[in-house]
Amino acid sequence: MNKRLHKKNTQPGLTAEDLYKLRLPTSVALSPDESRVAYTVERMDKKKNKYFSNIYLYDLTTPENIQFTHGDHNDGQPVWSPDGSLIAFVSTRDKKTGIYIMPTAGGSEKKLIEIEGTISSLQWIPDGKRLLFCLRYADSHFIRDEKKKKEQPVYRHITRLFYRLDGVGFLPKDKFQIYTLDIEYGKLTKITKGNRDNMMPCVCPDGKSVVYISNRTRNEDLNSLRIDLFIRPLSGGKEKRIPTPDGPVYVPRVSPDGRTVAYLGHTNPKDAWGVTNTHVWKVGINGRPRAIDLMPKFDRMAMDQSITDTGEVGEISAPSWSADGKRIFFLSSDDGVTNLFSVPAKGGRPTRLFAGKCHVKAFSVNGRTTKAALIRSDLNNPGDILVSPTRYKGHEKAVQCTDLNRFLRKERTLGRTREVSIKSFDGTEVKGWLVTPPKFNPKRRYPAILEIHGGPRVQYANTFFHEMQYLAAKGYVVLYTNPRGGAGRGETWAEAIAGGWGDLDYKDCLAATDWLEKQKFVKPKKIGVTGGSYGGYMTNWLIGHTNRYAAAVTQRSVVDLKSFVGSSDFGFALAREFNGWPWTDKENYERCSPISYFKNVRTPVLIIHSEQDLRCSIEQAEQMFVMLKVLGKKVELVRFPEEPHGLSRHGRPDRRVARLEWIDKWFRRYLK
Repeated sequence: MNKRLHKKNTQPGLTAEDLYKLRLPTSVALSPDESRVAYTVERMDKKKNKYFSNIYLYDLTTPENIQFTHGDHNDGQPVWSPDGSLIAFVSTRDKKTGIYIMPTAGGSEKKLIEIEGTISSLQWIPDGKRLLFCLRYADSHFIRDEKKKKEQPVYRHITRLFYRLDGVGFLPKDKFQIYTLDIEYGKLTKITKGNRDNMMPCVCPDGKSVVYISNRTRNEDLNSLRIDLFIRPLSGGKEKRIPTPDGPVYVPRVSPDGRTVAYLGHTNPKDAWGVTNTHVWKVGINGRPRAIDLMPKFDRMAMDQSITDTGEVGEISAPSWSADGKRIFFLSSDDGVTNLFSVPAKGGRPTRLFAGKCHVKAFSVNGRTTKAALIRSDLNNPGDILVSPTRYKGHEKAVQCTDLNRFLRKERTLGRTREVSIKSFDGTEVKGWLVTPPKFNPKRRYPAILEIHGGPRVQYANTFFHEMQYLAAKGYVVLYTNPRGGAGRGETWAEAIAGGWGDLDYKDCLAATDWLEKQKFVKPKKIGVTGGSYGGYMTNWLIGHTNRYAAAVTQRSVVDLKSFVGSSDFGFALAREFNGWPWTDKENYERCSPISYFKNVRTPVLIIHSEQDLRCSIEQAEQMFVMLKVLGKKVELVRFPEEPHGLSRHGRPDRRVARLEWIDKWFRRYLK
């Protein structure tokens, strides 16, 4: 009886506007006594057309959830004081970025400082009297006249390659530096200085020094992977470099005994875009013993590479030490999942602690480190907070602390998603996921859509994708796969397309199309294709090389690799991917550019692009639109004002809804 009522009262599938109902956990922090979890939940307000986030607390002993901060603000980065009595956090509650503290037992917040700029890596110094963080002031911070703050400058004088960043805009003149802040008097003390960014700080356990990273090469933009490790006393004194091999160093963390630094990195400063495995390394805090890779035989990245449209992509989770200093915890993506691992501090084979077909987006350990607080997502859930033992098969004893998106179970009938394995032209197995409509009838034939991920070195995974469910609810069968050149299957898999986009990746996408056409429930002549960023590149490539698709939607795409090098915020790094520049290897850049094949296009194509996209500039879309239009092809262009590259993940809510509706509108025209 209950099952019949449940089915009767649920809506088949997700709508575009269900985005407004989603509650997304974005950060998590375990208390020092491991009894409570602080976590941030983001929501979208339809009336105000904005995002807001607040902090919540879960008590494992009660168990009980309470809302810790309130209001239409953006509260984030919660960190527990050493004794657990306070939580410090960053907020925009007074319209400017500020640092606040608030008693965990209850009471009002106290604003410690307010600035115009960006704050990151917030943490407590062990004495519990000060906070440490990374800060970069915005240019407007130095302008006292409020009217002039809103005015555009007379001119911008550019002297370096990397002078703007997608989602940020023109970079401020100020550099990221490390500061401390006295919580009683609000005194701000600058610890580092200079004309280079000093970032990702970590306070030593004795509270006397801070370890951080910085790129000090002569040309930091062309040598962006030559990052070094430094240590400096908090009380003043000279910094010292901690020797590490050539290559990047990220998110250092000092061991409980203060003798060793763990960090993420590798030894290939000329790496293509994310091919070389980033591992957990360790080095003596004085450079002895020297740096070693703790997991040299582990053919995976020590980071989360799974993508979703319910969260940002590419954020690096720091490695974390166990309380006894014998293990180091980290995240890793592996063939469609992201799980929690640990590796012995002396080096060896990593152990999967929290396993399963899921996407662990973030984790936190503290105190005795017998537990880990996690943000976990899967195919039917955009994310909840769990607490798990930090031991092998910890997922079997995990406690779920939240049920943030209950409506997905109680009010919606989602399309079924199942894993599939597809053989490519050479017998290589390509993993994918097939989503069928909520009221799927295997005896019917449905139009289908092939989705292609961006990156290219990320992976689709066992994580929630609103877009896939939305399209399935509209009556499409949706297939999304992980072709060669992506992440999650080791260096050889990632390197397969380096220097030659449009070869093996193209053939793997064709194999996925072949597989779709063979399904009895798919209309073989009604298959569409779409993707964004590198997925847009591959969409463009496919329609320039085959007429098999009935329609295409290319999003924030790459069209001309030559112009991309100069128009993208860090397009100049493409030289590492292609082992040369457009003027030194013109033939290869032209050969691998979709624009070279647009004369062959027969597929109706919708171009979706954001006007403030600094990763794949709007000029890419404009080139494509003009050329196809002049050639008499079926093409339309939809431009989204103000939006950066990540419109599908964190664009203005109404524009995210409009984007989804345009995709459906185009495919409905040609596939149905």
